[in-house]
Amino acid sequence: MSPRIAPALTALALLLATPARAGEMWITNELDDTISVLDTDSFEVLRTIPTGERPRGITFAPDGTVAYVCASDSDAVQVIDAETGEILHDLPSGEDPEQFALAPDGQHLWIANEDDAVTTVVDVSTRRVAAQIDVGIEPEGMAVSPDGSLAITTSETTNMAHWIDTATYEPVANTLVDTRPRDAEFAKDGAELWVSAEIGGTVTVFDVATQAQKTQVTFAIPGVNDDQIQPVGFAFTPDGHTAFVALGPANHVAVVNADTYEVEDYILVGRRVWHLAFDATGGKLFTTNGVSGDVTVIDVEGREAIQTVKVGRFPWGAALRP
Repeated sequence: MSPRIAPALTALALLLATPARAGEMWITNELDDTISVLDTDSFEVLRTIPTGERPRGITFAPDGTVAYVCASDSDAVQVIDAETGEILHDLPSGEDPEQFALAPDGQHLWIANEDDAVTTVVDVSTRRVAAQIDVGIEPEGMAVSPDGSLAITTSETTNMAHWIDTATYEPVANTLVDTRPRDAEFAKDGAELWVSAEIGGTVTVFDVATQAQKTQVTFAIPGVNDDQIQPVGFAFTPDGHTAFVALGPANHVAVVNADTYEVEDYILVGRRVWHLAFDATGGKLFTTNGVSGDVTVIDVEGREAIQTVKVGRFPWGAALRP
């Protein structure tokens, strides 16, 4: 055997012998101060990880080695080793961090500080604050554009989306949305910005180039009072053509055509649905249902709930481990 072939065969044998890691969906539980880690195929709870007080927003480093978690009542963003579940260290975050967005460079974490009326930018490598930017009252949602040039903070009480130049850390525009904006996401490769309004009951779509409103998505569910329809978290399918919107105490997820902005379907899930995340294939969607303390698994193609998984008390955030 060639001396070059033998090491290659050995490496291949080791690779085949190593069991593949199961797909993991990480769920933050507000009242238990824990994270439930779910297998995205079997829906089994693989492990439970302790965190700081009131974990909410969660995301991962691009390589999946660490998770970033907003421990809101601990006034910290915690960095957790994804293999061991150990809290490695805290990042300076400002008071009451709720949601955040990791910039495409993987180095800068943009954090909404609800009690401070600021957006904090942290360099995750140096663990230092790069900037603090004054925004509206009770900042909640955060998004960074795919090219990394713009950051968005939504402020619940001011009812605005604040557009921030990431190079200068200066606000470049403030746009009104409906009452109590919650989540913000860029769509269509950064050409659109979608913002949900919890009390307004709408999702507003903006043209990013002009910051002008393009349209507004409204919702109506037979048998459900309008005041219970409260859009919060939402997520786009990998192809970008469909948005799934969590409707809070309406206990439904709306299916929205992202090209026509028409609502095509509603899916019944658990009580007080907060946020949602897709598995690695995009074929399953996991929703966090705060009041019922569980996760609903949705078959994306069939647009139906296929499983309910009990987790901790008041599940809030969801993130797929890369």
